[in-house]
Amino acid sequence: MNKNLQRLAEPGVGMYVFFLVAFAAVNLFFKLYIVAAVEVGVILLLLVYAQFVRRKRAKQLMAYIEAVTYDTENAKNNTLMNFPLPIAVFRLDDSRIVWGNEMFFDMCGSTGTRVDARISDMVPEFSGKWLLEGKNQFPSLLEVSGRKYQLHGNIIRSANNDESSAFMGITYWVDVTDYDNIRLEYERSRPVAAVIVIDNLDELTKNQPDRIKNDIRDAVEDKLNQWCEENGGIIKRYDRDRYLVIFESRWLEGMKDGKFKIIEDVHQVESPSGINATISIGLGVDAANLSEALQFANMGIELALSRGGDQAVIKNRLSFEFFGGRGTEVEKRTKVKSRVMANTLAELIRDSSKVLVMGHRFADLDSVGSAVGVCCLARKCGVKAHIVIDLEKNASHQLIDRLRREPEYREAFIDRDEAMLMADGRTLLVVVDTNRPEQVEDPNLLETCNRVAVIDHHRVAATYIHNAALGFIEPYASSVCELMTEILQEVAEQSDILRCEAEAMLSGIVLDTKSFTIRTGERTFDAAAYLRRAGADTTDVKRLLQTDMTDTVARYKIMQSAELYRKVAIAAPKAPQDRVVAAQAADELLNISGVDASIVIAPDGKGGTFASARSIGELNVQIIMEKLGGGGNRSAAAAQFPGTDLNTAVKKVYAAIDEYLDK
Repeated sequence: MNKNLQRLAEPGVGMYVFFLVAFAAVNLFFKLYIVAAVEVGVILLLLVYAQFVRRKRAKQLMAYIEAVTYDTENAKNNTLMNFPLPIAVFRLDDSRIVWGNEMFFDMCGSTGTRVDARISDMVPEFSGKWLLEGKNQFPSLLEVSGRKYQLHGNIIRSANNDESSAFMGITYWVDVTDYDNIRLEYERSRPVAAVIVIDNLDELTKNQPDRIKNDIRDAVEDKLNQWCEENGGIIKRYDRDRYLVIFESRWLEGMKDGKFKIIEDVHQVESPSGINATISIGLGVDAANLSEALQFANMGIELALSRGGDQAVIKNRLSFEFFGGRGTEVEKRTKVKSRVMANTLAELIRDSSKVLVMGHRFADLDSVGSAVGVCCLARKCGVKAHIVIDLEKNASHQLIDRLRREPEYREAFIDRDEAMLMADGRTLLVVVDTNRPEQVEDPNLLETCNRVAVIDHHRVAATYIHNAALGFIEPYASSVCELMTEILQEVAEQSDILRCEAEAMLSGIVLDTKSFTIRTGERTFDAAAYLRRAGADTTDVKRLLQTDMTDTVARYKIMQSAELYRKVAIAAPKAPQDRVVAAQAADELLNISGVDASIVIAPDGKGGTFASARSIGELNVQIIMEKLGGGGNRSAAAAQFPGTDLNTAVKKVYAAIDEYLDK
């Protein structure tokens, strides 16, 4: 028996005996022998009585403890056996069942108890790893006999001295089937808002009588109404070419699996002039309420239209998803829009203390040429402008050297550190030839400047520059130099443009159109003619596009490694390559008969790999590069693979091509 408990149970007679002995000693000292003898006898009687009482109380206490222990064990056993949840105790080393109550074996569909059977044999998805990781709850639900269970548990120590089975796990299986079904139904019934726009309604109905116009729109609406009926949605037209659709989330996965087949179905509607109808869809999901869902849908449709239309964009709380977008971009740019953008940009420049122009890293002729166009406009508005560029790492050394010989550009080119020192609260930062913040020359400068304008011809990606004071993004344009030329036509005179500026912008157009062979429209030729009238010499432009002998040899070595795969020429040289040379090699590969697209994959010399893609056929290389984390436009795109070896990058490219072509 516990000594402390025993001490509490014994009567405290020690103090009384002490005083009696003391009195007897005093009587002996004064020679009162008879009194002392009586006191000694009383002391002996008290000691005998105390011993008797102690033994009796000890027996009573032991009997009480045994009774309590028996009742506790009985209650514990009854509790485990009759616990209202399935319970299983198992060995952690091999998942063998040590003990389980009747409810557990009934849950598993077993007749009687099966001690030493493995839980993983009865529930294949079960694993005891979560207990060893210190968790008290299984990370997911387990389904047993059509019911869903949430597992809770902990580790207990066995009385067995065998180290291999010293620790066991005890699990409690909570049936959450009804609650999980309610949760799933709630998620499936969440509303999704969608905004649908007929991209080319004006082109479809141009020069057509009213009856034909109505028939074309009705044909598109019939497709949309059928699609909504199939997906349990409602649709309402709120503008001549815009529709609002509401449906439940349960239908969204089917739409994704079908790659939004409605986009292809609408292509069946054709105008008398032979133009096929196209639509764009913006969807808002995972919103707190309908208002936020509609806000997400509007953001999605704006992004879809800015990427050229003919696609669906899903916007949730965190990101965007893209579907479609294989068709040729629909030109929406008009002289009116260019005039509005030109006047807005000129007004922003006049209200600024200074202008900083920044393109993408490793700036090419289109990036530098369009930056020169902004500088020309700033000079016209009387505001000092600087171009932020890495003078060492760029693909425009000849053009920059040519410009720096002019007085107006002698001090125009600055690095990122100088730009950070110059920037103030009224500085206007104009970003050209990219709309992605991670691709600009200096992301820190972009974050520092409060007033930003974006001018670009690439399709907008999920990570575009937000909250820009001006956004002039036209995927149909051949180049940013073409856009800047149109802007200058609206707010400047030809005499305001220097010859070197005209040649810089024309070189950007020639580079991106591959000498007017791809992505070239009538507006492209208009811009080129305007620059030619402004003094651009095509011979000097051709010199700006020349490469040295070393780069030319390297380009053809890359082409020697090319292989044709599903009409895509893929070159993967093992030696590190210059990005410009790789891009030029991709351009050259398009001259081969039977090649619709080309991709050059090469090491970057820094432990990573990059890919440069070009296209002249129906294949949209931007979609392929987006699957690899890159971007661009339909005919020219690129991607980077930091920390990835060449073989792995090549496998990713082949997989992306297969995924695109097998849709």
